[in-house]
Formats: sequence, C-alpha cells, structure tokens
Amino acid sequence: MIDADTLTLDALAIALAPAIADAAIFDGWSDTALVAAAEMEGVDPAVARLAFPGGAMDMIAAWIGAIDRRMAEELNPAELAAMKIRDRIHALVMFRLDAALPQRESLRRAMTIMAMPQNLARSARLGWSSADLMWRMAGDTATDYNHYTKRAILASIYAATLTVFADDDSDGQADTRAFLDRRIEGVMKFEKAKAKWQNPDRERFSPLRMLGRLRYPSR
Repeated sequence: MIDADTLTLDALAIALAPAIADAAIFDGWSDTALVAAAEMEGVDPAVARLAFPGGAMDMIAAWIGAIDRRMAEELNPAELAAMKIRDRIHALVMFRLDAALPQRESLRRAMTIMAMPQNLARSARLGWSSADLMWRMAGDTATDYNHYTKRAILASIYAATLTVFADDDSDGQADTRAFLDRRIEGVMKFEKAKAKWQNPDRERFSPLRMLGRLRYPSR
C-alpha cells in the first residue's frame, strides 16, 4: 500500500508506476489501468490522476523512472566495478529487461505509444536519461564529446535490444542476449578502430618512423 499523503506527486507517480504497468497488460496505458492500480495501492484515483497530467506518456515515463531507480538500488557497485566495461553494460541492460519481463505486453504497448510522432522527442529524452544512468553506474566520467557519443550509442543499442526483447520467445531470452552481445562487440571494435585512427603513434609500431628517428635524432 502507498501512503500518498507523504509523497510529492512526482514520487507518487514513481511509486504507482509498477502497478499501472501490471494493469496495462490488460487495459493498456489508460485511465482504466491508472484507476485499477490506484485502488490496488489504496490511493484515491482522483489524486493518482494528478500525478499523471500527461496521460499515457506520463505513466510510461514514471515506469521507466521506477526501473531506473530499481536498477540503481539493486545492482551492486562493487560487483559492477569488477567487471570489464562490456560486461557492465550487458549487466545493466539485461537488468532492465529482466525487470520488465513480467510486464512485457505492457512494454509492447508502451513502445507503440512512444513511437507516435508527437511522442518521439520525449521518448528520445527518456532513452538518453536511462543511457546516462547506465553509463554513470558503469563508472564513466567522460566530460568531453565522448560523454554524448557514449550515451547516444547506448540509447540506440538499448532501443534496438528492446525491439528484439519485446517478441523474444527463446529460452531465457537467449536471442535477446545474443543480439545485445553482438551490438556491444560491434561498438567495442569501432572504439578500438577509432583509437588507432586518433592515436596511430600509440597504437602500432612503425619501422619507418623508427628509422627516421635513428637518422634524425631529436634534440
């Protein structure tokens, strides 16, 4: 049960969101689902409606926010820090997918709503926010242009993986896991290639450059 009297409307939205996602399996992201969730959690439906003035997109955004919070609270920072970076990203993305698995039908409905033209900008911001949290939990401290490219790439990977996950009936979502691993591996190869291009002197030995230094030593 939720004590709505002790929460701000933003906090109430996050608290109600998982129950709304449960109800959305049958009723979609609708007022019917909102009322069902509010009554289940002992919240006055009229108060619950105040927490979601934007309707379905506000409900979906709150659900994403609830998963963000759960991920931040439940994943052990020390365990993440002991992993390779690709394994951290894999663990973070899969945590989110596993959290959404019981409400996968709600996820499908949410993705349809988020893909509507009027919702694309907000959907992009939500994806960016989740990618930013995942990178911060993965230990990223970049402040230059890499800060933005990393988040844009991860948001793209996450969105593509969600699409696979939504219809994945393989055992243990093996197809989704394999798809995610391929995408992460592709990015890692690209980053290595970019590093070699940006820092050729550091990345490979050049016999010609060495001979040049022998002939014309630095002063």
